[in-house]
Amino acid sequence: NMAAPPITAEELEDLREAFTKIDVDNDGVISKDELDAVLKAANLSLPGYRVREMIQELSKSSEELNFDKFTEIVHGLKSAEVAKTFKKAITKKEGICNVAGTSEQTGTQHSYSEEEKVAFVNWINKALEKDPDCKHVLPMDPNTNDLFTAMGDGIVLCKMINLSVADTIDERTINKKKLTPFTIQENLNLALNSASAIGCHVVNIGAEDLKEGRQHLVLGLLWQVIKIGLFADIELSRNEALIALLRDGESLEDLMKLSPEELLLRWANYHLEEAGCGKINNFSNDIKDSKAYYNLLNQVAPKGDEEGIPPIAVDMSGLREKDDLKRAELMLDQAERLGCRQFVMPTDVVRGNPKLNLAFVANLFNKYPALKKPENQDIDWSSIEGETREERTFRNWMNSLGVNPRVNHLYADIDDALVIFQLYEKIKVPVDWDRVNKPPYPKLSSNMKKLENCNYAVELGKKEAKFSLVGIAGQDLNAGNRTLTLALLWQLMRRYTLNILEDLGDGQKVIDDTIVSWVNDNLTRAGKSTISSFKDGSISTSMPVLDLIDAIQPGSIRYDLLKTEDLTEEEKLNNAKYAISMARKIGARVYALPEDLVEVKPKMVMTVFACLMARGLRA
Repeated sequence: NMAAPPITAEELEDLREAFTKIDVDNDGVISKDELDAVLKAANLSLPGYRVREMIQELSKSSEELNFDKFTEIVHGLKSAEVAKTFKKAITKKEGICNVAGTSEQTGTQHSYSEEEKVAFVNWINKALEKDPDCKHVLPMDPNTNDLFTAMGDGIVLCKMINLSVADTIDERTINKKKLTPFTIQENLNLALNSASAIGCHVVNIGAEDLKEGRQHLVLGLLWQVIKIGLFADIELSRNEALIALLRDGESLEDLMKLSPEELLLRWANYHLEEAGCGKINNFSNDIKDSKAYYNLLNQVAPKGDEEGIPPIAVDMSGLREKDDLKRAELMLDQAERLGCRQFVMPTDVVRGNPKLNLAFVANLFNKYPALKKPENQDIDWSSIEGETREERTFRNWMNSLGVNPRVNHLYADIDDALVIFQLYEKIKVPVDWDRVNKPPYPKLSSNMKKLENCNYAVELGKKEAKFSLVGIAGQDLNAGNRTLTLALLWQLMRRYTLNILEDLGDGQKVIDDTIVSWVNDNLTRAGKSTISSFKDGSISTSMPVLDLIDAIQPGSIRYDLLKTEDLTEEEKLNNAKYAISMARKIGARVYALPEDLVEVKPKMVMTVFACLMARGLRA
């Protein structure tokens, strides 16, 4: 057997990092049973039996498993079984873990990032530490696979969704006690359908994946949920002080078109400029030396000029530190003093992990925007309108189908119709992609190219989809005419919903009356009151919806939680929240919001009953 090549300095650093991850109490020793964990942290995957043999060997000796002993073991491995993979695995600087098992269709190996897992665990531990319903799984240990088991009963996921978008899930519908496989399945349905309703792309994730803790899928879904929460307020209508980021010669419109990522970058540069520093172009390569972060922290730290907020002085001496990793560590110590040391470890900064650094900056922005609303009052504040409920519902629906690019601002992000074409494909209307102009658009003719796309999108709607688009032209989509754009989006969403019903009902044409009569048949059979149409006033109490859910899954509705007669507006909303969450819990992917039921918005009411009908037909 050839002697193993020596371990290089770089490899040694990686092993040291892996060892420290597992050596939580920093005493330089880990227990022998943790050998598997530390090998995994170093990206060295060995078959389970082989690791067990090694642990048995170790147990025979009285030696402690310290770092030197660990490197000795790894050195031995280099000469033996992992020689081929060793070099590859250990020089792969990102902590990417390959998950055992390959996906059926493509045979690709899925990998997930150890760093992301650690970051999300720490974030969730902090966010839910006081929640009594999560005591059974929290706090999770970031160095184990706790996260993947903890997500398995759906409770933590439901809670995280509510943290990101308050009130999405009615707490009364989460099964919390004495869980059985059936009630766990209900929680996972509730979580997945609610995640979809807030705009997460969950098409390829099922309850099984969460139950079995499929790492890459769990992390992918969690990242979407966390990001939606982090980005919620990075939006002009929610945070008017963002107007301070307007540049010379820019209109408010221009600023409103920026994505949350672009706004964050502009925010960071605004403060860096104030500090007299160079700009950054991204949250990966440009922040690796921590210098931009130091200056950003120093700019946004409270100066004590606002009442009741004590000043926090940022110690900048770490900038003189020569070593990148140590400098990052010192910088994060300062972030900790601001209560913002979330999402990144020093190595994530030095490696420029784009996802985690974006989360770090978003969290910093949310705590210390440090922006003043400009004094000059020549700004037309009335043009900053928040999203209407209807707009939000359409936007979340589109994003949940995985359209690319993601839609942050309904009108600005679909003005080239690319997203509309993807929606046509989802409703089985063929798109001739050769006719579509794709970005990047040439500067001078950019709008012309987008307009051509919009004209084609309207033509497809009229000719192929047979939509009623009277008086709608490509120009209206391109210019973001609200009423006309929403008219097209509604027809797309309606067709999408009806297609699902037609697929389940052997292709029979479905119209509103088909749904109403299906609903009434089921209500009558269950001895409940029927509805006359989607405009029926009784819908404002949500009772027809709740009765239908109970008819589809008998015994699922707890009528003792509801008020059924002489309801106040608040009681109606209370019933509606319960109804929407219960629909999702029994497996209906509902996008409508509780207010849509209370106000009896016929379009959205139609989608609720259609989704329940789809669920009923699947039963």
